[in-house]
Amino acid sequence: MPFSWQPSPARLLPANPALYDGPLLSFWVAIVWLGIITVRSCVHLLASDGGAQSIATIDVAGLDGGANIVAIFGQWGAIQLLLALLLWVLLLRWRGTVPLVLLVFTLEPVLRGLAGHLKPVTTMGTAPGAALNWLVLPVMAFFLYLSLCPARR
Repeated sequence: MPFSWQPSPARLLPANPALYDGPLLSFWVAIVWLGIITVRSCVHLLASDGGAQSIATIDVAGLDGGANIVAIFGQWGAIQLLLALLLWVLLLRWRGTVPLVLLVFTLEPVLRGLAGHLKPVTTMGTAPGAALNWLVLPVMAFFLYLSLCPARR
């Protein structure tokens, strides 16, 4: 846990990115969440429907452009996987970037929520991303805050 609850925004881009002196709990939360993101990316990339119907509950059978939706989900998975790989490199090679990675995790649900508001998708049920979006935001924001506070070693 932190010995000071005063966050330092300078920790987002540390002078020595190899050194992380924040709470290890934030590091491990980032590792677990990145594991989930990596699996999600692989599902979108490798699932026969890209996860569009099987996970996001989008009816692709009744749409003329169903194949296009599946293709877009697959491409989205490829981009997600690329981002996940980059974040793995940051977390494992330069642990000082834990706050930066957690900032990305905090901004993602905000931007996805904004995109969903501007361009809503009709689904047959509630997709996991939509259900978890606003739960993930405060959790990641808390661990971002925590990662910006110095910890005892």
